[in-house]
Amino acid sequence: MQLVAQQQPPKNWFTLDPETDQVQGVSADKILKKLEGKDSKTIVVAVIDSGVDIEHEDLAGKIWINTDEIPENGIDDDKNGYIDDVFGWNFIGGPNGEHVGADTYELTREYIRLKKKYEGAEEPKKKKEKEEYAYWLKVEKDFKAKSEVATQQYEILKNLTENMVRYSSLMKAYLGQENLSIRDVMSVESKDSIVVAAQQMTALAIQNFGEGADLVAISEQLAEGVDYYGKQVNFGYNLDFDPRGIVGDNWENGKEIGYGNNDVEGPDAGHGTHVAGIIAANRNNDIGIRGIAENVKIMAIRAVPDGDERDKDIANAIRYAVDNGADIINMSFGKSYTYRRELVDAAIKYAEKKNVLMVHAAGNDGKNNDNTDNFPTPVIKGKRASNWLEIGASSWGENENFVGSFSNFGKESVDLFAPGVRVYSTTPGDKYETYDGTSMAAPATSGVAAIVMSYFPELSAKQVKQILAQSTRTFTGLEVTKPGSRDKVMFSELSRSGGLVNAEKAVELAAEMAKGIKTKK
Repeated sequence: MQLVAQQQPPKNWFTLDPETDQVQGVSADKILKKLEGKDSKTIVVAVIDSGVDIEHEDLAGKIWINTDEIPENGIDDDKNGYIDDVFGWNFIGGPNGEHVGADTYELTREYIRLKKKYEGAEEPKKKKEKEEYAYWLKVEKDFKAKSEVATQQYEILKNLTENMVRYSSLMKAYLGQENLSIRDVMSVESKDSIVVAAQQMTALAIQNFGEGADLVAISEQLAEGVDYYGKQVNFGYNLDFDPRGIVGDNWENGKEIGYGNNDVEGPDAGHGTHVAGIIAANRNNDIGIRGIAENVKIMAIRAVPDGDERDKDIANAIRYAVDNGADIINMSFGKSYTYRRELVDAAIKYAEKKNVLMVHAAGNDGKNNDNTDNFPTPVIKGKRASNWLEIGASSWGENENFVGSFSNFGKESVDLFAPGVRVYSTTPGDKYETYDGTSMAAPATSGVAAIVMSYFPELSAKQVKQILAQSTRTFTGLEVTKPGSRDKVMFSELSRSGGLVNAEKAVELAAEMAKGIKTKK
């Protein structure tokens, strides 16, 4: 079926169907209509993220509540190791209500850790130390290159936003004309340092943005870049920045639990609230958006700062979700380096043993995950976890831009694609915004998995994973632009399944599988 390309999709495009709505959504609306009146089980989806606004108007009635915990009595009533965890837990909060907002990148933390041991040292002779030394050289090279680029971009953009409009106005006044060309600007002869600076900056602006460009508007756009690179310079790659003291845990004790606090929203819950809305926004209140799943509750777990998450927190977050009844764990985060991988690996195996489905975003670097590290990973000692789905981001129409230009991919490492471009969902304060990312594609998949689990609770996490992978919507001959390049590639080559998550077909396949289970019994 060939769809007509649209400049902007409908706001709820990700729940729609290609046949009835002419957009490549997950067909949730269509299948839920067919399932009306059938019995369903409430499915708990743990959202490990930046935090969730549990009071959002469109998440009313959709938040998981720990009924075994008495609110705000300062007692661990259910003896799970977490005091007053009524709606979930915040692993990056402090005991007095403080929060880790920004944090460094794992690359930075690894650079600091290994620098103490290897900077200026000769290559060791022991095999184990030689391997770590080689890893140190990789970390050192990567850190210096990335931090240098961030610093350069930050300084350039900061200089442009602070001076471009002011110096251009000065040059216009100096020359007595509104429209400037590079020839006009460079014809100025002056020894005044301010005039010379204005001349250089104005010429640079004209060269980059053209004559007559709206420099005020451009300056406002560049301010977003200043903020982006500023966070990298001031926090992500800052060797002197370490907010972990806020949490107050023993960082080296991987078995420690109970640290943090019960404020699951935190200082910036935009990302996590957006994710939660995609999965579970109320479908029947005639406001905002419709989430993908119907009978679902969100367990809010805050463990992802503005920066890279820490392995200890992620491992504990996974275990918390499993131990407190989550059926699905949504993980819209990832990083290129890891410090305590063994903690996360053990938690993944624990979730697998306890029959919990894990859905993870593939990442937004436009890279092939088959040959690029992206943690956490389901591959543990060469074996892939049976309860894990890795998700790439798709767009709304059948054309060369069907795959998000930012999306990671992988014929061996990514399971399937799901809507992740121009996704409109909930944000804190009863607001709604449009985000792009595999962070949106993962909850779209979690939502479909929740539909399947809700109506077919007899199916295991492993079976649901297989169902979603085997029921994808495939596209014969669909050629797309390969993310991170201008090359063309068949969409079927970008993931293990070669397709797009499909709620309608998933339910049909689930019904067949469930019938087979009942027949055997």
